[in-house]
Amino acid sequence: MVGRYGDVNYPKLTKLSVLAFFALFVVTARLNAWLSMTGTAVPAWEEVLLVDIELLSVIGVFLSVFVFGVLLPLTE
Repeated sequence: MVGRYGDVNYPKLTKLSVLAFFALFVVTARLNAWLSMTGTAVPAWEEVLLVDIELLSVIGVFLSVFVFGVLLPLTE
């Protein structure tokens, strides 16, 4: 049966979005750790950008689970 928004595979979309946000978090966390471990001097705006990306990726994981896993399937 085709839903209201077409044939959307919400479980697959949820898994892929969580994986993408988690990968973004891992990459930025490792980069931040590597920069601090090597003592590389980076401008303050780059440090703030990395921390902001980490925080937004954590928020993105929870929002994608809620939106694609709970909210949108209920509107079908």
